[in-house]
Amino acid sequence: MSASILGLWNYWAVIVLMMTGLYIVTARDNLVKKVMGLNIFQVSVIMFYVSMAKVRGGTAPILVEGEETVLYSNPLPHVLMLTAIVVGVATTALALALVVRIQEAYGTVEEDELVRIDDDDG
Repeated sequence: MSASILGLWNYWAVIVLMMTGLYIVTARDNLVKKVMGLNIFQVSVIMFYVSMAKVRGGTAPILVEGEETVLYSNPLPHVLMLTAIVVGVATTALALALVVRIQEAYGTVEEDELVRIDDDDG
């Protein structure tokens, strides 16, 4: 029983990373920490997709003449996750740029202080 649970270490790593990222996003008031929590959450999702796509004993999907019983690995999930990484980096850059602008405009990046400033103005 424990060997089968320990054999799935990648899924446990995904669960730990996902819950860590979710906790950081929900429990922290600092906007930079929230962006980093979203990044940790995203990394866990990418790890999950890549680990699910791994085929034990699979080979690259290159057709070879005469081979009938070859187990191929599907490259599509890996390609999609490369795209997700690029989108994640761009999203992170945009989010951090917005945090910098918020810091310049309001003098803080703490969410509760921003809400208080917004309530005072309204």
